[in-house]
Amino acid sequence: MADVTIALAQMDVRPGEAEHNLARARAFAAQARDAGADVLLLPELWYNGYDLERAAQQAAPLGDGGFAHMAAMARDSGLYVGGSTLERHAGGVSNTAVLYSPAGELLGAYRKIHLFRLMQEPEYLYPGDRAVLCPTPWGPVGLGICYDLRFPELFRAMALAGAILFLVPAQWPARRIDAWQLLARARAVENELYVATCNRVGVEGDVVFPGYSALIDPWGNVLAGESGQEGLLVGEIDLREVRKARRYLTVYEDRRPEAYRVEVAE
Repeated sequence: MADVTIALAQMDVRPGEAEHNLARARAFAAQARDAGADVLLLPELWYNGYDLERAAQQAAPLGDGGFAHMAAMARDSGLYVGGSTLERHAGGVSNTAVLYSPAGELLGAYRKIHLFRLMQEPEYLYPGDRAVLCPTPWGPVGLGICYDLRFPELFRAMALAGAILFLVPAQWPARRIDAWQLLARARAVENELYVATCNRVGVEGDVVFPGYSALIDPWGNVLAGESGQEGLLVGEIDLREVRKARRYLTVYEDRRPEAYRVEVAE
């Protein structure tokens, strides 16, 4: 499968209004199906929003709550559906990104490793401790969440393990949107693969979320992207570009990890 069509559901996520958010996500899934998409990516915490003070009450185990709704959306629309929501497990509550197949099968679950202090995430959330690749017909797909974009080592580890596409749901504010765009393009270029990001829109208190969801190719070109408005962004990726980029610039062959040690000069 060389060509994959990806839809990014740039939603205005309302904290604590799960039914409203679910209705919007279902509408986007129907639009994505009608647009001929293969994959639908929802924003970070699309179901309950950043209502972290009530995270323990709103979280659900894998297979229940927002996770069950995502599986149902995947089955009903015939799409691969990804995004993150709150997972309750033995260790606590995590911000967990998942990818479901069109049959509603869970292909992978990734707990956000890097918790964002400015949003008090460490106070409420349990961090993950491993990267995750999801098997798909077109190749392994890596999952990341928002703040993770600032940690290139996570994405390089997934790329070295075979990833050809990263899916990154987010709630990234307007005040740091230049960094969002730069980091997403950097993760694509340095790893010579595709990156799909889905950022929310809307206003929450004094924080503006501007969208700027994007589909980025291995050369750093933005294939689909828009700011400001709630809506569905659709773009097509050609996975032959991954092979072409890696043949042209042999980054993986030219790596020298044995030399990546730091010597402090006296």
